[in-house]
Amino acid sequence: MNQPTANPPRTAAADADRTVPPARMASRGVTDDQTASATPVAHTAPPTGEEHPRTAPLAIHDMTVAYDRKPVLWDVDLNVPEGQLVAIVGPNGAGKSTLIKAALNLMPMVSGQVLIYGKPYRKQRHLVGYVPQRETVDWDFPVSALDVVAMGRYGRIGWFRPVTRKHRRAALDALERVEMAQYAHRQISQLSGGQQQRVFLARALAQDAKLYFMDEPFASVDAATERAIVRVLHELKDAGRTVIVVHHDLQTVTEYFDYLILLNMRVVTHGSVDDVFTQENLRMTYGGRLTLLSEAAQLFTQQSRSPGVD
Repeated sequence: MNQPTANPPRTAAADADRTVPPARMASRGVTDDQTASATPVAHTAPPTGEEHPRTAPLAIHDMTVAYDRKPVLWDVDLNVPEGQLVAIVGPNGAGKSTLIKAALNLMPMVSGQVLIYGKPYRKQRHLVGYVPQRETVDWDFPVSALDVVAMGRYGRIGWFRPVTRKHRRAALDALERVEMAQYAHRQISQLSGGQQQRVFLARALAQDAKLYFMDEPFASVDAATERAIVRVLHELKDAGRTVIVVHHDLQTVTEYFDYLILLNMRVVTHGSVDDVFTQENLRMTYGGRLTLLSEAAQLFTQQSRSPGVD
């Protein structure tokens, strides 16, 4: 898979696995009791019928991510079921985008394991599509909308090989699905914000992936773009694809999604929207933020001072 970034496509070497081998935090000087005390909310039991990590589109075990030794995600365990429209919801700074980026090897983990259909991401990148936040993209890069979407075909074309008519047709078909075919030859800097977002959505569609990650695709878009995104989400679900979306609008969660992950540094709970989207779960997710941060930061400080810890 080709990593869509703010710059021209990344090389395969640039996407090499940069994670630390899976390890429980106890090996780093943190006991199970200390880890459990890092969050004031209680984890609910995994939903019945949850997929096995070896078959789940996304399986995360013991993921911890930190910036300058300050925890952003803490001990995340999660199996995402196949064929679902999945929302990741939580307060600002809860680690929603970080979870996606760590899963895609776009940032390192302190500990943890991520499996895509039972294998590390580096072996499964051809199965994954990614729509980044629009603000992270260099929209002044001198390429047309069709060129951007065609980049999503590089996993099939191969690097430094010409884009054939077949692949340009597939890219144009993806633009048609998001109602942007008429802008195929327009430079991306000349498009509106909503149009740019649809172009990157088309790029992900052109990859013909099995698992899609979308980082706040509805942020600051017009009504027409929002409708186009929702339509594409349901087309992907109908085709058996799994889509994981960082989402910020609680009012549309029940309308747009089937499965919900409530996140506040740790997974508060996850499951079907009908079961999880409750006032009590939302209170646990959006309340106690400062307490959670301070306790987790304290554990990291203790860990860094423990003898024998690198």
